Amino acid sequence: MPNQSKGGFFNPGVTVDVVVFTIENGLLKILLVKRSDDPFKGFPALPGGFIRRGETTHEAAERVLKDKAGIENVYVEQLYTFDEVRRDPRGQVLSVSYFALVPSEDLSIRLGRKTEHPEMVAADGLPALAFDHNRIVVYSRKRLADKIRYSNVAYSLLPSEFTLTELQKIYETVLGRRIDKRNFRKKYLELGLIKSAGKKRKGLRQRPALLYRFVNSRMEEMDRFLKQ
Repeated sequence: MPNQSKGGFFNPGVTVDVVVFTIENGLLKILLVKRSDDPFKGFPALPGGFIRRGETTHEAAERVLKDKAGIENVYVEQLYTFDEVRRDPRGQVLSVSYFALVPSEDLSIRLGRKTEHPEMVAADGLPALAFDHNRIVVYSRKRLADKIRYSNVAYSLLPSEFTLTELQKIYETVLGRRIDKRNFRKKYLELGLIKSAGKKRKGLRQRPALLYRFVNSRMEEMDRFLKQ
């Protein structure tokens, strides 16, 4: 909590809040919990909490994901620091926000004594969230859209093996628009970031589709290939 130090300097409280993204059934989804304490008791919110003594914000982000959402072993990346003075009714509290990208197949939620009803919900049409969490979500979605334009971060939302249709759907879902199929596939294959896995996905209504996998996760400029 915020406090006044002996030297007269003000020490604001510091929390972490984590935006966990996944794509499920063609929808971009975000992990929300239901707050168990005041303020905003009972409100949906991002998983978050105050950092503890001797703990980094990254360590705190991993802890709150485990304790409040039952999620472990996912990649988290620092997003932004939200420092509006009145963002928290308890006093001046900073939020160091993080975001994580997880394939839906790898997203495992383990309920426990501390978890706060974690649930994946569609990113569009969110209800009013606690604190300024709606603002954090808006910022994180913009950041994700920007990142998928200039890098091949889509691999973080895909299983290890995927079809070209699934790859394209990731981009369309995040960007919120259709992409020309023929142009996208031609240009993406030219990048050399993916290669055939040497097998096909069967059991679909359509004819068996060739599977691919990423062979290079270096950051690649993607924007010129996504323009139509």
